[in-house]
Amino acid sequence: MTQALCLGIEGSANKIGVGIVREDGEILANPRHTYITPPGQGFLPRETAVHHQEHVVSLVQQALKEAKVAPKNISCIAYTKGPGMGGPLVAGAIAARMLAQLWKVPIIAVNHCVGHIEMGRIVTGARDPVVLYVSGGNTQVIAYSEQRYRIFGETIDLAVGNCLDKFARVLNLSNDPSPGYNIEQLAKEGSQFIELPYVVKGMDVSFSGLLSFIEEKTKELLASKTATPADMCFSLQETIFAMLVEVTERAMAHCNTRDVLIVGGVGCNMRLQEMMQQMVEDRGGELYAIDERYCIDNGAMIAWPGLLAFKQGQFTPLEEATCTQRFRTDDVLVTWRD
Repeated sequence: MTQALCLGIEGSANKIGVGIVREDGEILANPRHTYITPPGQGFLPRETAVHHQEHVVSLVQQALKEAKVAPKNISCIAYTKGPGMGGPLVAGAIAARMLAQLWKVPIIAVNHCVGHIEMGRIVTGARDPVVLYVSGGNTQVIAYSEQRYRIFGETIDLAVGNCLDKFARVLNLSNDPSPGYNIEQLAKEGSQFIELPYVVKGMDVSFSGLLSFIEEKTKELLASKTATPADMCFSLQETIFAMLVEVTERAMAHCNTRDVLIVGGVGCNMRLQEMMQQMVEDRGGELYAIDERYCIDNGAMIAWPGLLAFKQGQFTPLEEATCTQRFRTDDVLVTWRD
C-alpha cells in the first residue's frame, strides 16, 4: 500500500519553506528561502509577503523534484494558519489553497507552534518532554496533557528572538544568516559579564525592560570603551538563557518530567543548549535538540502535523482555510496523541 504524502508550506515570518513528508516520518524534501534585509533593519510584512510570493512556486517545484514525486502522489496540502505576520501568512495560505484546488486534495491548517513541537518529536524521538519553544515571535514553556499542548509559562512582552534581533540592530550586526546567529558568534569572544535585569515572574519571563536597559548601557559602555560589543552579546545571552533554563526547570518539577526538547529558531543556539544540558543532566534527564535544518522555520514542520491530522480524518474546508496572527498553542486539539 502506498504511503500518504503531505506537502507543507510555511511562511509565517521571513522564511518561505516547502516540505514533503511521508507518513512514516521520512522527510523527502525541505527547501526554503530567507528574506534578508540590510544590517540594522528588520523585515516588514508587505516586503516579506512579496518575497514569499516570488519564491513559493519555485520552492514547490524544487521540493517535488528533490522528493522524486509528482503532484498526483501528494495526498494533502498543509499550511501555516498562524501565529505569525499577516502578509507573509496570507502569501503561504493563498499558495496552499491554489495547490489544493489544482491537485484536488484536502487542505489542512496547521498551528505554527505545534509544527515546531511535532518536528522536534519526530526528528529526535523525544516521547513526552517538557518543551521550550523559543523563536523570533514566540517564547513558551509547554507540556502535553489530555490532547492539548499546555502552556506553563511564556513571555509577557517580547519574544526572546525578537529581543536578540533588536539588540543586533543596536550593534548594526548583519541579518545574514540571522541576527541571533551573529550575536551567538560574537558572544564567544566576550569575557566581561555586565549585570543586566533578570526578570522572571513566576513561570513567565519579560525581556522588554532588559532590552531597554542593555540598549542604553551598550551606548554608554562602548562610548567609554569599558566594554566591547562581544561583552554585551555575552552578557545578554547568559542572562536571558538563565531565565529560560529557570522556568523550564520549574515546569519539569511540576510535571515530574526529566526530559527537555528545545524547538524554534533560537533553539539552534549552542550556548542555550549547553546551559540546558547542564540543568537536565543534574536532574538525570535527557536534552533533545535539533539543528538549523529543522529548528528554523521550514515546510516539513508544517507537513508533518498536517499529515498526522489527515490520518485522523481531519481537514480544513476551503472556505475556512484562512490565517490568524494570534493562534494559541493550546487552542489545538491534538487528536493524534493519546
